[in-house]
Amino acid sequence: AHLVESGGGLVQPGGSLTLSCVASGFSFGTTAMTWGRQAPGTGLEWVSLIYSDGRETDYADNVKGRFTTSRDNTKNTLYLHMNNLRLEARQTYYCIRGLNVYATRGQGTQGLVSA
Repeated sequence: AHLVESGGGLVQPGGSLTLSCVASGFSFGTTAMTWGRQAPGTGLEWVSLIYSDGRETDYADNVKGRFTTSRDNTKNTLYLHMNNLRLEARQTYYCIRGLNVYATRGQGTQGLVSA
């Protein structure tokens, strides 16, 4: 399995970012996917999940209502739309195969919310 995230960057508080993850090497269209994130010196935090058909999603309480995950199975691509971003430390966002946050993941893409 190969996962490549992109879309990170620097935004101001209240801003938005959309992350993408292109998957290859496995049957993306039949695989549930997870987003996780990690700040320096902390553990990997679960952010969201989406089941294979895209109809069912779930979010961590601290992002619920602000983040939306979606997928395009025709493009083997997973998305994380992040709105109303809060002032916080640099986070590296990971696209993860399956529902286990410690499963196969990409190299990550960094997002920083700073005034």
